[in-house]
Amino acid sequence: MILYEYPCNERVRSLLRVEHLFDRLFFFAKGADVHHHQVAVATLFDLLDICDRTDLRGAVLQDLERQRASLAALREHPGVDAQTLDTMLAEIQGTAAELGAQGRVGQELRDNEWLASLRGRLAVPGGSSQVDMPSYFSWQIRPLDERMQDLHRWISPFLPLYKGLALILRVLRNSGDAVDLVARQGAYQEMLGGKIFQLLRVWIDSTVTTFPEMSANKYVIWVRFASQDAELKPQPVTTDVAFKLARCTV
Repeated sequence: MILYEYPCNERVRSLLRVEHLFDRLFFFAKGADVHHHQVAVATLFDLLDICDRTDLRGAVLQDLERQRASLAALREHPGVDAQTLDTMLAEIQGTAAELGAQGRVGQELRDNEWLASLRGRLAVPGGSSQVDMPSYFSWQIRPLDERMQDLHRWISPFLPLYKGLALILRVLRNSGDAVDLVARQGAYQEMLGGKIFQLLRVWIDSTVTTFPEMSANKYVIWVRFASQDAELKPQPVTTDVAFKLARCTV
C-alpha cells in the first residue's frame, strides 16, 4: 500500500515539512559518499533557516503541551488503558523537558564562523565549488570517519526538536483508524457537520497508478483521484477506486 497524507491546517503542514527535511538529513548523513554529505549539509542549513524564520521550538513545545492535556483528559474515560496512557504522558513530559532545557536551536552552528561562511556560499548557485570555497573541498576529501563525526556533532543540537515533532506526529497519526472506502468514479465526499480533523491519511494499492488530491474543512472531506498523462499532467480518474482513509485529530 502507498500512503498519502494531507494536513488540514498550516501547523500540521509545517511539522510535516520539517519531518521531511529530517528524513532527508538522516538518510544522506548515513551515506558513505561525499555527495551524500553535501546534501546532508545543505539540508542542515535548510533546517537552520526554518528555525531562524519561525519559533519552531516554541510551536513544538506548545503542541506537546496541547497533546498532553488532551490525553490526560482521557484518564476517566471507560476502556482507556491507564498504564499505556501514563507511559505516553511520561514520554511527552520527558521530550518536552529535554527540548525546553535547550536554548536557541542550532546556535552552535551559527557561532561556527566556517559553517556560517559555508551557509552563505550554499545560498549562491554553484557557490560551494572548489573555486569559491577550497576549504569546503578540503573538508570533503577528509577521511570518512572524520566527516561522519563532524556531521554527528552538527546534527546533535537538532535532535531534541526532532524527537518532539516526531512524537507529536506519531500521536496524531495513531489517533485515526483506517477504514475501507470506495471513490465512485474517482471521487469521494464525506460531510462532517462541524467536526474538525488535523490530518487525513489515504492508502491506495501499489498496483494502482493513481494518486489522491485531498481537501478538507469543518464541513466536508473531498478525495479526488487522478492519474498522469504522457507529459505527467494530472488527469481526473473516472473509474471506481478502492482506498483506505484515516481521519486523525488529538
